[in-house]
Amino acid sequence: MIEIELRHLRSFQAVVAESSISKAAARLHLTQQGVSQHLQHLERALGVTLLVRTPRGVSLTAAGELLVAGAAPLLSGLDDLALAVRAIGGERRGRIRLVSAAFTVTQLSIELAKSLEAAHPGVEVDVATAQRPIEAMRMMLEGRADASLMWLPTGEERLVAVPVRSDPRVVLMSERHRLADRAAVTLADLAEEPVVIVDAFASPQALAHRIVDPRPDGRPAVRGPVVETLEECLTQVRRGHGVWFAPRAMAEWAVCGGVRLVPVTDIPPTPLAVVWPAAAPRGLVELLVEHVRERIAEF
Repeated sequence: MIEIELRHLRSFQAVVAESSISKAAARLHLTQQGVSQHLQHLERALGVTLLVRTPRGVSLTAAGELLVAGAAPLLSGLDDLALAVRAIGGERRGRIRLVSAAFTVTQLSIELAKSLEAAHPGVEVDVATAQRPIEAMRMMLEGRADASLMWLPTGEERLVAVPVRSDPRVVLMSERHRLADRAAVTLADLAEEPVVIVDAFASPQALAHRIVDPRPDGRPAVRGPVVETLEECLTQVRRGHGVWFAPRAMAEWAVCGGVRLVPVTDIPPTPLAVVWPAAAPRGLVELLVEHVRERIAEF
């Protein structure tokens, strides 16, 4: 295999441009001997004569003309690539705006923002809140936020999502519910129970995942009251008007007087993901994803 180093090609290119080894050496901040050695190495590696020295400087052989024509786009392409790579590196500095639509995730976002800023002093993280997931998604799509931590599926195809954790789901029910004292329940136990629906999702598919519809036996979930906020949802649950499925991390925060959390043994877990729009700052989002993956187990 022919071993040609970039520095040898750059010396050759400079000698051709200057028509002089001494001028090329000055341009490259090298000694004339160093440039001459580069040329000799190049000729030995290729097994051809590239330059002919004359009283007026140097002239190209046919092989030299072919090499200079081929080397120019190669070296230019490498320079462009280096600039692009440096630009991506530079994007890992600046401000990234996170939006959260659940208190539990907001707390997680705040802790991750602190640790990200501490680990990368050139990065600043803003954390904003939204009432519902659909509003947080709208903020990202409108350019008012760059990323969010959300449980999947979002139901919004215009957003990119990278899972970072898998969270079990549980059911919240009134403490007076017939199953409230159980250590765990199954979906079959809850087959006839209406499920409170929080009108906060971007697609019917996302909603169906949240209320586990259809059930494993193919039967549709019984749909209960439709509400807009988590507070209204908990009110309906507390009054016994329905049950509510949620990721355990959210449910543990939401549990309040009159409401009981019960594990469900056969409900699929839901992924927690970093979500962002295509227009978000790529370098900062990549840095965020890397950091969340490294640190998520700590929170």
